[in-house]
Amino acid sequence: MTSGGDNRARLLALYATMWRIRAFEETALAAHRAGEIPGPLHVSIGQEAVAAGICLNLRSDDRITSNHRGHGHALAKGAGVQGMMDELLGRAGGHCRGKGGSMHIADFSVGMLGANGVVAGGIPIAVGAAQGLRLMGSSAIVCCFFGDGAINRGPFLEGLNWAALYRLPVLFVCEDNGVAAFTRAEAVTAGPGAAARAEALGVPAFSVDGNDAGAVDALAARLVAEVRGGAGPRLLHATTFRLMGHTSTDPAAWRDEGEVAAARTHEPITRMRARLLAEGLTPKALDAIEGDARAEMSQARTAALAAPWPDPAIAWEDVQDIGAVEEPAR
Repeated sequence: MTSGGDNRARLLALYATMWRIRAFEETALAAHRAGEIPGPLHVSIGQEAVAAGICLNLRSDDRITSNHRGHGHALAKGAGVQGMMDELLGRAGGHCRGKGGSMHIADFSVGMLGANGVVAGGIPIAVGAAQGLRLMGSSAIVCCFFGDGAINRGPFLEGLNWAALYRLPVLFVCEDNGVAAFTRAEAVTAGPGAAARAEALGVPAFSVDGNDAGAVDALAARLVAEVRGGAGPRLLHATTFRLMGHTSTDPAAWRDEGEVAAARTHEPITRMRARLLAEGLTPKALDAIEGDARAEMSQARTAALAAPWPDPAIAWEDVQDIGAVEEPAR
């Protein structure tokens, strides 16, 4: 059992991570609206507790896979802020040298195997990585983040089946925000949903309020320990709420304004702030955490704008050509 001081420090760590994610997303949105970022962004404003609560329980050598809404996962796992901002702005210093952009950020140095623009695309990658770790005799695990829309795609069935069959060290995390792009999940999902489907495939599933960072942290701590201990895969089903539209270009006019207003009263950062105030933290101390996060992201944006573009000569590097047929000499 943790002491009161230890618990407060853990809550502060969650709060700081959530503010770094929120500040990054809001800064990226501002950069996009200023024309500094080409293409739309998928931000995770309102879903910060899931990334923060899960990744606080992962080791540096653990791996994660993500989806199209992956900035928060990358930050929580330790990906460098400057490399992420450079990547969004297409600069040479980006984690993918400015060639991948928002939906393809990866930082292997911290175990972030990549965001993925294909719905459910990260699930088989996570399972393959877990099988590789098993073959290498490693005690590291893989955490696989995906949205509720992914459970209606084939890789969900294939990935969970394989992981359960071989008792692989994977923690599957379904961030259920109730909306698949612009469509209500219940309109396109038969049956009771992610947890029931996982159980049917032999993967024990557990649900949590994904807006409560402390609850996510506590459940993740238990499940990560079980997965690392050889118990096989687990699924953590976190219900949350996406405060923004599907992309940075979506004003979410299809959503009820009252629903969003109500959600803002119990979104993760607001809830954690109230909890920390009850723990005896001062508003000034908590405001400082927010201010530090905003300053960090603003500085990263400024630095990215001053950074060089990639050399056109690297355009064809990293492109797989295995098996390509060489043109005969003329």
